[in-house]
Amino acid sequence: MDNNRRIIMDKEHVKGAPDKAKDAIKDAAGKIRGDSDLQAEGKFDKAKRAAAKGFSDATRSDRAPVDHEPSVDDE
Repeated sequence: MDNNRRIIMDKEHVKGAPDKAKDAIKDAAGKIRGDSDLQAEGKFDKAKRAAAKGFSDATRSDRAPVDHEPSVDDE
């Protein structure tokens, strides 16, 4: 990995850290207080963020395509 790509990844990681922490706090606070709505909101926000990250990773144009390796079923 070249240095420019590493810097960009680090900036993206830092940028999302406060929101990730907020989601975890909502989840934990809801669990501690017995507030199922707050806990559900925290879990939903975490899942939404994970899905967005997965979509972003899947659509990045600077990634090389993965070659298909034959499995047992392909032979």
